[in-house]
Amino acid sequence: MIYPIVKYGQKVLETPADPVTVFDGDLEKLVADMFETMYAANGVGLAAPQIGIGKRLCVIDVTAAEDANSPLVLVNPVIVATAGKQLHDEGCLSLPEFRAGTPRPEQATVRAQDLHGKEFTMTGEGLLARAFCHETDHLNGILFIHHLSLLKRDSIKRKIKRLMKAGEW
Repeated sequence: MIYPIVKYGQKVLETPADPVTVFDGDLEKLVADMFETMYAANGVGLAAPQIGIGKRLCVIDVTAAEDANSPLVLVNPVIVATAGKQLHDEGCLSLPEFRAGTPRPEQATVRAQDLHGKEFTMTGEGLLARAFCHETDHLNGILFIHHLSLLKRDSIKRKIKRLMKAGEW
């Protein structure tokens, strides 16, 4: 099932998500639906709050489904270490059409649980490190625009308000 993606302005996007405590078939179904939703939207990551579900769960695939071993499920993830710096354009499925140079670490290590509740730690570099940070931020109620300068963030917010008034958001 493809979920509608929640757009900026909805409270769920800026509210810290609750931990996942039940690891069952419903969680597996939700994860499958999240991957389907993410691929349909041409994304590389999707957090549960982006589909209106306030749970600490996200899916990532930086290969756009080209590598069968690449899709990752992060349940209750926490960034435990970072190193280096990168600055690249970043976008978000909840802020369609908006991209901006966003500072992120070049390397990030995440500790999370898998679909069955087993804890694991994984380190990513480049785009994967960016995805770890971006999706974990979503679970903490933080959007990529919060990492931008106040001037750039306010410019994006003004554009979104105009789109809302015009009924285009």
